[in-house]
Amino acid sequence: MPARLKRPRQELEHREQTHLIQWADTVMADLHPNAGKLFAIPNGGHRNKHVALKLKEEGVRAGVLDLFFPEARGGYFGLWIEMKVRPNKPSPEQLARIRQHLDDGYYAAVCYSHGQAQTLLLWYLELAPTPQRVAAMPPVLNETAP
Repeated sequence: MPARLKRPRQELEHREQTHLIQWADTVMADLHPNAGKLFAIPNGGHRNKHVALKLKEEGVRAGVLDLFFPEARGGYFGLWIEMKVRPNKPSPEQLARIRQHLDDGYYAAVCYSHGQAQTLLLWYLELAPTPQRVAAMPPVLNETAP
């Protein structure tokens, strides 16, 4: 196979995720304007040690999934998606996060193509909105405090 046709799996995952986001932002804009709420969490990737340390100090955590849709539907509080390209599999940390999200009332899944992720997002968007219940409002923050 010519070198130009070989692509690392990370590049393939990037391409699949990019297709999903472009679809959510354009094709879905009229049918489901809220699809544009889907956002990526740049938690992975290779970084130099200095940047990796800074990000860890700022709260980057192992196993955080690739995408989040912050809208409560179908009794769920939101939708988490981990993008993979076969034969890649979720890490043990990602599997633990998926179990945690499911236990906490979110829907979470691994998708192996943008088509599979599109189907999942469409399914989720078709669910009825989850009724919002606010138990209490947080105290007002003093904006002048340091």
